[in-house]
Amino acid sequence: MATGAWDDVRPPEPDLIKDCVHCGFCLPTCPSYAVFGNEADSPRGRILLMRVGHEDGAELSDEMVEHFDRCLGCMACVTACPSGVQYDRLIERVRPQLERHADRSWRGRAFRQAIFELFTHPGRLRAVTPLLALQQRLGVARLAPRIPEPHVRALLRLAPPVPARAALRRLPERTPARRAAPRRGTVAFMQGCVQRVFFGDVNAATVRVLAAEGFDVVAPRTPRCCGALQLHSGVEDESLGLARATIAAYERFDAVAVNVAGCGSAMKDYGHLLADDPAWAARAAAFSAKVRDVHEVLGEHEPVAPRHPLKARVAYHDACHLAHAQGVRAQPRALLRGIPGLELVEPAEWELCCGSAGIYNLVHPTAAEELGQRKAANLAATRPDLIAAANPGCALQIAAHLDEAARVPIVHPITLLDHAIRGATL
Repeated sequence: MATGAWDDVRPPEPDLIKDCVHCGFCLPTCPSYAVFGNEADSPRGRILLMRVGHEDGAELSDEMVEHFDRCLGCMACVTACPSGVQYDRLIERVRPQLERHADRSWRGRAFRQAIFELFTHPGRLRAVTPLLALQQRLGVARLAPRIPEPHVRALLRLAPPVPARAALRRLPERTPARRAAPRRGTVAFMQGCVQRVFFGDVNAATVRVLAAEGFDVVAPRTPRCCGALQLHSGVEDESLGLARATIAAYERFDAVAVNVAGCGSAMKDYGHLLADDPAWAARAAAFSAKVRDVHEVLGEHEPVAPRHPLKARVAYHDACHLAHAQGVRAQPRALLRGIPGLELVEPAEWELCCGSAGIYNLVHPTAAEELGQRKAANLAATRPDLIAAANPGCALQIAAHLDEAARVPIVHPITLLDHAIRGATL
């Protein structure tokens, strides 16, 4: 029986906690430390709190909860750590502990639950799309700076610019490889929840690119969500249920492609998350081994579809769950550099999170706003024609914080590749 702050269900592992030597290499890359300047809001500070939580008589205090909640889960510290500390595994175990035992206000719990009840259900997102389109026509978002309540202000600023017809867009369940391309087998494509509704054009571009490069593409419509948002927020039961449904739907395929950084990192982690479940451990591990970010899929093969020139100066933004959680940094850059005429530029502080971080910019809007402004300023300083970002949350967060004078389109790297293959203009 647990005697400290943690219960017996997957507490943060003491052996992993001991790996941290408190060297401080994580500090410059930690976004919450950059905002709050508090040692307890750094990875090594939180690891110390995890260790304290294992002590006899320890309790989960409001102060501990606050410091854990301020973590964005960006995993930049995992990339920076010279000792190989698995902070990702540790914080992943702390989050559900907080959801089970933290004394949150009913308003806070209700707001978080409302986010999951909407954003992880594509059908419900389709239903609100006409309202979002109307809001854009009326210019409601321009009122955001005048609204004192930060959560409402964030919802208005982050609302995606989608047309009403987005509610009607559907991907075909099967798309054959282009006849001119050599056959490279079949790949399943995970459509996502927010992605398929608000960024359906990116999904369509992804399927076209895969088909142009010789893949038959299968895009099942179910399950509705992979569970990434819930998983990264500690809503364990729901996230694991969606994980099992995703495995059951996709495990028959040899490869699963993902174009959303957060979804890909979650799906690659199923094997670890379900390791204690005898009925699902082996299936989850086998499934996770098949998951590839779309940039990885394309990077593993020589390109065959001709690339037409795109004359553009493009700043590449590293989505945290792609660059840090998955370690996919070189492949997107290589694909973009393979487009004739495209100039790729790198912003300062590439490793620092933009503040999106799943639902972070909705539940911690003030801190997220500071990070968003910092990221947007670094990107704008490169004087780009376009910004490339491989995660929908990042795209919305950066767009919300670009100054009017620096506002440029923010596109998925695969959208640029699709334009180059089709010879389309931007």
